[in-house]
Amino acid sequence: PVSPQLMAFVAEERKRHTVYPPPEQVFTWTQMCDIWDVKVVILGQDPYHGPKQAHGLCFSVQKPVPPPPSLENIYKELSEDIEGFTHPGHGDLMGWAKQGVLLLNAVLTVRAHQATSHKERGWEQFTDAVVSWLNKNLHGLVFMLWGAYAQRKGSSIDRVHLLLLSPSLPPGFSL
Repeated sequence: PVSPQLMAFVAEERKRHTVYPPPEQVFTWTQMCDIWDVKVVILGQDPYHGPKQAHGLCFSVQKPVPPPPSLENIYKELSEDIEGFTHPGHGDLMGWAKQGVLLLNAVLTVRAHQATSHKERGWEQFTDAVVSWLNKNLHGLVFMLWGAYAQRKGSSIDRVHLLLLSPSLPPGFSL
């Protein structure tokens, strides 16, 4: 469970600052499919910190918000690696999530325009527990660790029962 201290911190932050995603969307990643139907886990760092971007799924933005650069980079990689993949023209990854792709950030909230502002406040322990549960209970899971932060977080993933994909990115290519 999420610690009371973390929830108090986020509540206080919301009183003083704009915090993303909105409260009702912080746990969107839990509502897209049954946990037992998860096939792929994509780990991100923290939510997008611009207006109307974050909605509880890492790397995703709702229509009509244009895809941020990190998602454009993901689409570029997919189009180069997967024959027939075409850019969908939007950044909404809810379709992926409904098909069993868990889009999880390590940190689930962020102050507007301040990336990593809620880092080391307790979210990491919560999401580490989620990853640990997945690691223990789901076999054949594919973990996609996109970006240096996610790759560090993936150090505890069981490589015997799970497939770990952490692409090395060329210089200037960030997620």
